[in-house]
Amino acid sequence: MAKSQGLERLSTPISTTAVWRDYLTMTKPKVVAMLLLTALVGMCLAVPTIPTIRVVVFGLTGIGLQSAAAAVFNHVLDRRFDAQMARTYHRPLAKGRIATSKAVLFACVLMVSGFILLWQLNPLTAWLTMASLVGYAVVYTVWLKHATPQNIVIGGLAGAAPPLLGWTAVTGNLDPHALLLVMLVFAWTPPHFWALAIHRRDDYAKAGIPMLPVTHGIEYTKMMVLFYTLLLFAVGLLPWLTAMSGYVYLVGSSVLNLGFIGYAIKLKFFDTTGHAWATFKYSIWHLLALFVVLLVDHWWITWSLGYK
Repeated sequence: MAKSQGLERLSTPISTTAVWRDYLTMTKPKVVAMLLLTALVGMCLAVPTIPTIRVVVFGLTGIGLQSAAAAVFNHVLDRRFDAQMARTYHRPLAKGRIATSKAVLFACVLMVSGFILLWQLNPLTAWLTMASLVGYAVVYTVWLKHATPQNIVIGGLAGAAPPLLGWTAVTGNLDPHALLLVMLVFAWTPPHFWALAIHRRDDYAKAGIPMLPVTHGIEYTKMMVLFYTLLLFAVGLLPWLTAMSGYVYLVGSSVLNLGFIGYAIKLKFFDTTGHAWATFKYSIWHLLALFVVLLVDHWWITWSLGYK
C-alpha cells in the first residue's frame, strides 16, 4: 500500500508536466517568439529613442497572448486534418490528449487577457491585434486554407501584422513606414511556407488541403518560390529608398535576400533531396536576421544623430 502511494506521488508531477507541455505546444511558442521579435522591432523603429518599459511589457505580452490564442484556435479548428498528417498527427488535440472544450476555453482566456492588456495602451492596437487573430484563426484556417491554393498569400497578411502592432502600441497611429514592415513579412511568407509545402506535399494531398504543390505541382511551386524571393528583394529595398533605414540595413538585407534567392534558384533548377526543407529552415533564420539588421541599423542612425 505504501509502495503504491509512493508510486502515485511520483507519477503525478510527471503527468501534470505533460499536460502543461501540451497546453504550451498548442500556443506554438517558437512561432509566437518570432512574431514578438518583429513586433519589438516595430516598437523600436516607431520612435528615435527607446520605447518605455510599460509599452514594451504591455505590448509584447498582449500581442503574445493573442498570437498564442490564435495558435490554439488553429489547433482546435484543424484537429481533424492534423490527425491525417505526419507533421501534425502528434499534436495534443489530434491525439485527444486535451479536450476540445478545454482548448477553446484556454484560447478564450488568452485572447481576452491579451485584448485587455493592449487596450491599456490604446484601442487601435487592441482591435488590430484582434483582427489579426480572427484573420488567422478563422478566415485562413476555416476558409482560405481549404478554398484556394493562394491561401497562404491572402492569409499571410494576418501573420505579417506584428511589426505594425508593435508600432501602433508605441504611437497609437498608423504610419506608412510601419506598413513597409508588414510588406516585408507579407512578401516573405509565400516562399517560406511553400518550401515547407513542397517538402510535405504528400501530407497535404492526403489531408485534402489544396496547397499549391498539390493543385499546381511541385515544379510550378518552385517557380513561385523563386518569383516571391525576387519580389522580396525588391520590397526589401523600400525601407532604404524611403529613408526609413540606412546603409547598414541596405547591405545586410541585400545579403540575406540574395541568399534566399540563391536557395530558390537551387530549388528550381538544381534541386537535391532535402533542399526544400533546407530552404524552409533558411527562411526562418532569414526573417529573424532581417529584423535584427533593421534594429541595428535604427540604433546606428539614432547613435549617429546623438539621440539618448
